[in-house]
Parts: sequence; C-alpha cells; structure tokens
Amino acid sequence: MVRTYEEELQYLQKYNNKWIIKKGFVPNMKTEGVFYVNESLEKLMLDELRMSTKPGGIGGFLPGVKQIANVAALPGIVGQSIGLPDIHSGYGFAIGNMAAFDMDDPLAIVSPGGVGFDINCGVRLLRTNLFEKDVNPVKEQLTQSLFDHIPVGVGSKGIIPMNAKDLEDALEMGVDWSLREGYAWAEDKEHCEEYGRMLSADPSKVSMKAKKRGLPQLGTLGAGNHYAEIQVVDEIFDKQNAAKMGIESLGQVCVMIHSGSRGFGHQVATDALLLMEKAMKRDKIEVNDRQLACARINSEEGQNYLKAMAAAANFAWVNRSSMTFLTRQAFAKTFNTTPDDLDLHVIYDVSHNIAKEEQHLVDGKLKRLLVHRKGSTRAFPPHHPLIPVDYQLTGQPVLIGGTMGTCSYVLTGTETGMRETFGTTCHGAGRALSRAKSRRNLDYTQVLEDLANKGISIRVASPKLVMEEAPESYKNVTDVVNTCHDVGISKKCVKLRPIAVIKG
Repeated sequence: MVRTYEEELQYLQKYNNKWIIKKGFVPNMKTEGVFYVNESLEKLMLDELRMSTKPGGIGGFLPGVKQIANVAALPGIVGQSIGLPDIHSGYGFAIGNMAAFDMDDPLAIVSPGGVGFDINCGVRLLRTNLFEKDVNPVKEQLTQSLFDHIPVGVGSKGIIPMNAKDLEDALEMGVDWSLREGYAWAEDKEHCEEYGRMLSADPSKVSMKAKKRGLPQLGTLGAGNHYAEIQVVDEIFDKQNAAKMGIESLGQVCVMIHSGSRGFGHQVATDALLLMEKAMKRDKIEVNDRQLACARINSEEGQNYLKAMAAAANFAWVNRSSMTFLTRQAFAKTFNTTPDDLDLHVIYDVSHNIAKEEQHLVDGKLKRLLVHRKGSTRAFPPHHPLIPVDYQLTGQPVLIGGTMGTCSYVLTGTETGMRETFGTTCHGAGRALSRAKSRRNLDYTQVLEDLANKGISIRVASPKLVMEEAPESYKNVTDVVNTCHDVGISKKCVKLRPIAVIKG
C-alpha cells in the first residue's frame, strides 16, 4: 500500500535537531531510525520524502529517510540506524548512514552497501609552516606543480613504481608498505585511523580483476568529488585543541587530500555483492531493498568480504600516502627546500567508508560490534585507547571536506557522540542535487569564473565535470557541521578556506 506524504510524517517525530523514525515506517524494523538535521537541512530531507510519494518518485532512488529505516530492519542491528546531517540517497545504505551489528549474534549481517563502493574513501590533512602571504606570490606555480605531480581524472595512472608483488604487499601492509618503500614518514602512521593498516586484510580473498584494476591506479586522485586542496586557516574555535594539531595561527597553510581505493575498491564491492545475493537465498535472509545484499558476519561470504574490504582499505591508505609523498615533492620544488623544513606533517587521516570491529557500551554492557560507516566519520572522544597519544586530551581529529570553493572543517570527537552515535559524525557537505541535475542546471564556465573571483586557483582534468562538484550541488557544509556541534556528537575546532583546488 502506498502512503501519502502526510501518512509518512505520522511515523516521524522531531526533537530539536533530532528526528526519530518510528518502527512500522517500513516493514520488519528491528529498531528505530534517527537522523540529525537543523531547520535548513530538514527541508531537503522532507522534500526528498515528499517527492518519493508522488507518481514517478525520485528516479529509482529511495529517499534517505526510507533508507535509514530499511537499515533498521537488517538482522542483528544494535541501537538505532543513524543518519548524519550530510545524508543523501546512496546504494543500499544512504550516504551518511551508520549502523552497528552484534558480532556475537549468529544472525547479524555485514552489507557492502553499508560501506560503499569506494572503500576507505577518506580525507588526510597536512599542515605547513607557510602562511597565505608566502603562497600567494607563487600560488599559480604551486597549483600547477601539484597538478603535475599528482595524476588526476578518470582512468589516471599512477607514477609510483609497482609490480604485482608490490601490490600484494601493499594490500597486506597498508602504510607500513609506504614506509618500507620510502614514500611515508614514520610519524605519518601514528596519525592515521587504524595506524594506516587493517591487520585482517587478506589479499588472497581479492579477485584478480580487482587487482588488475588497482595496479595502475596507486597514487592517483581519480575524479568525481575527489580533490587535493591548498587551504588556509580561516577560523579557530578551540585554540588548545588546534595547537595540539600544530595549527596555531590564522592564515596558516594546510593541504587536504580526499581520495579512496579507486577501481580496486569498487571491484571488491561488486564481487562481494554478487556472492552475497546467493548467500541470502541459501540462508533465507530477507531485506526490504535488494541493494542491501548482505551475508551473516560469520559466514564464509561475510568473512571473505571483510578480509577483502580490509585489503581495499589498506590500498586507500597507501594511495593517500603516495599522494602525500607527491605533495611534499611539489611543495619542496616550488619553495626550493625540503618537506621537513616546510613542516609538511600529517595532522590526521580519516576513513569515510568502512566497516570495523569495535567495542561499545550497549545498555550498560560492553559488546563487540561491526560498525558500518558509510559517508560518515569515526569521532572517538578524549582518552579513547584507539586514538594517538598526541590526541588523547583533544579527542580524535575529524576532517570534514567541504564543497569546492567554500570551506572545510576540523572537528574533534566527544563523549556524547560515543553514547549516541557509536562515536560517529558527519563526513562532508552531502549532495543536494544529483550529478545529472547539476550538469543540466549549471554552466561549467560560470563555476570556474566564480572560483576565480574568489581568488581560488584551479586545475582540473575534465572542466565539464566541474558542474557536478559546484557548491550549488551540495548542502551547506556549515549547516552540517553546526548541526553536529549543536547536538554534541562532535565539536568544532578549525575552519579552513581553499585557495587552490586540484580535481579530476
């Protein structure tokens, strides 16, 4: 039975910036759903839901609210199915949807749709001892140097020498491979989530097709929403926490790198989805949306996916480490000095698309959970044993990439987030327009002109793809960040403004 928009709203309950999705909104919900939005973002969520109740719907995609609810119907879910403020429709899970599953429940599942196709797509932030006044005279030269050093665009090929044996080692070792080969500094590893290596990785669980796709792409940015940006510190909200990260002054120059596991991770996800559809029939697993294909965590398919996913996560860390190496080269060349003299240190590296075993308190008991974070960021509080010594007093740094030409943020994790969202917060701005709609509605020459008027240098491999990534295509990242800050699931630390953008 198709419900009207007004009937759908009966299942939603608002508490300030938090909305509860009651059981019964979709069939078989095991728990409630929840999503966090302020008034500006709320309109986008509800408009999407309203459109889906009209004839023709929203082009085959389920609205984010429905996707959160469908995840709440998956076997073994613990707590609520949670939507962060940057949430928008995705494959299976919405992008910006996280959920945790009880690893000791034999019925609990793992779903590739809860990780995404770009496994361990994430963000890395480097600081420098340069200021905007140092960069401005050579900004075009530096931007071009970055563009020349980092391969970008669809089908781009890496320049880091790698053969099949190197790839196997990189998949198993993650950042440790980059260290061994001289493409990373020892302290880089300390400032990566999971220390840049998932120990559960097993390259033998990865198909030859995935390895062939990945081999030429290591050390490449790719296209879409991936970028490297030169940014300046625009605002400091928490001086003490910022200082712990080496950010002490307005105008200080940083570099943000946003990329993932490229075609390698995409193939790992595709391979797993095909196998899981068969496993679902065998184990009689029923889901509300076939895109939520899944397998029992402890099944052969579930374990094989988790081992292959970990290998793809390691690939992504090596990829970002390789681009860090190339970024250091570009800066050193432009300023005729060494990366060390420029203080080009990694502040942190976070994952946006990943599933990990973690321990969390649930109803007063410590449980082993498989936490799926898709388009969302781990945000552990101060004193958590899994964050670096440097950040024990601040909480984990959380890197929120904004839209091209607007701003990005650094947040820190909180105890409230640990209790309410399993230590999870937003990951970026989140799309407001589909890529197709962006191409129809926007003119790429206007987008490039707007960036130039803001004093932002840009180098892009495919100018027409810029329309898909224009600020108008996304939610307001400040609204997203303020929502997370106001509800207490993460805390604002630093705002960064771009002065140069490299894109595919």
